[in-house]
Amino acid sequence: MARIKRVLIANRGEIALRALRTFKEMGKEVVCVYSTADRDASYLEYADAAVCIGAPKSSESYLNIPAIITTAEITECDAVFPGYGFLSENEHFVEVCSRHKLNFIGPGPEVMSLMADKAKAKEVMRQAGIPTIPGVEGTLKNAEDAKKKAKSVGYPVILKAAAGGGGRGMRVVEDESYIENAFLAARAEAENAFGDGSIYMEKFIKEPRHIEVQIIGDKYGNAIHIGERDCSLQRRHQKVIEEAPAIFLKPETREKLLETAVKAVKALKYENAGTLEFLVDSDQNFYFMEMNTRLQVEHPVSEAISGLDIIELMIAVAEGEKLPDQKDIRFSGHAIECRITAEDPVRFLPCPGKIKDWIVPGGRNVRVDSHCYAGYIIPPYYDSLIAKLIVYASTRQKAIAKMKEALRETKITGVKTTAEFHAKMLENPDFVANKFDTKYLERHLASIIG
Repeated sequence: MARIKRVLIANRGEIALRALRTFKEMGKEVVCVYSTADRDASYLEYADAAVCIGAPKSSESYLNIPAIITTAEITECDAVFPGYGFLSENEHFVEVCSRHKLNFIGPGPEVMSLMADKAKAKEVMRQAGIPTIPGVEGTLKNAEDAKKKAKSVGYPVILKAAAGGGGRGMRVVEDESYIENAFLAARAEAENAFGDGSIYMEKFIKEPRHIEVQIIGDKYGNAIHIGERDCSLQRRHQKVIEEAPAIFLKPETREKLLETAVKAVKALKYENAGTLEFLVDSDQNFYFMEMNTRLQVEHPVSEAISGLDIIELMIAVAEGEKLPDQKDIRFSGHAIECRITAEDPVRFLPCPGKIKDWIVPGGRNVRVDSHCYAGYIIPPYYDSLIAKLIVYASTRQKAIAKMKEALRETKITGVKTTAEFHAKMLENPDFVANKFDTKYLERHLASIIG
């Protein structure tokens, strides 16, 4: 395939700036799009061209496919980078890019569509010999069907939106008396969030760890992994701190998990970057949960322990290059990422507004991915993530110490942020001892934030 000369970044915020840096380092020209709410974004001045594509509302700008495609054509782009969120997993957008001869830097629409349906994805993985969470095949017909099948699976069960993610359309049910109301609530929430009320059922695994494997495949059937990440520390199914590697895994479990992820990628004939997410129980049994067919927010921790630039690899695959051999990828040390959001650190409610002071840390092996600055006005229309603070050290203990110091150096005023929560979490004895699961914050958040 031809080399990519000019890329349109179909996204905003920190991921737009992060991607822009790599593209410019590779000698590519970059076009950024922006809504009227983002007209003062600092990264726009670093692009070769910046084009306003609509009003603040996402549907009128960052989800506006005709505006994005028209901009790509007018500015003579030959590729589109989707980032995460917005159109990054929209198979229709991928198809439209293809029709307009734009190289979409990501997987094809067929596998994207397949993995978007969580129930179908699970069945495909099961057929490929990948361990999946026990449950029922297909989606549930109605509340009565849910009640009947829950008996065969055995309580507790979890109801999930087939087209969903991020915890929406999800309910844990401990016994039969709650199943009907839970099903109706999950279906209504799924319809509202995704336009699809399809619900499927799985066995609920108590006190699991959430482990994901960063993978990438090329056009020649090759696939590699870039290690695993521990994303177990979550609030309302949203990750707040991520680490790489997942040190609680036994060496033999890690080896089998990584091999399984690569096997799945090859079975799917998957191209470009993606992530397979697994639940791991207390006996180190792991089960496929879902696949994200895009770059993940937490990709920097995988870059830190591998020394690779994942976006650079995504571009290389899109240009038709072969991936390096797995044996040539070396992993070392430990990385931690704290997601700092513009939210009240006690109630976790969004706090848009104008940043007064913006002082972020530096130093050896400290990385800050952010588009913000002193005087920047955080708009109320988008995700509240304002910075990703990433540190790397030789051990987890040293990485925690480095992150604590980095958080001490962080000063953001004018808006409330979760930096205070992260500082408290880094002092938490259970976190330091690596003794937590995906429900830990549900049980202990009140005591942590005081």
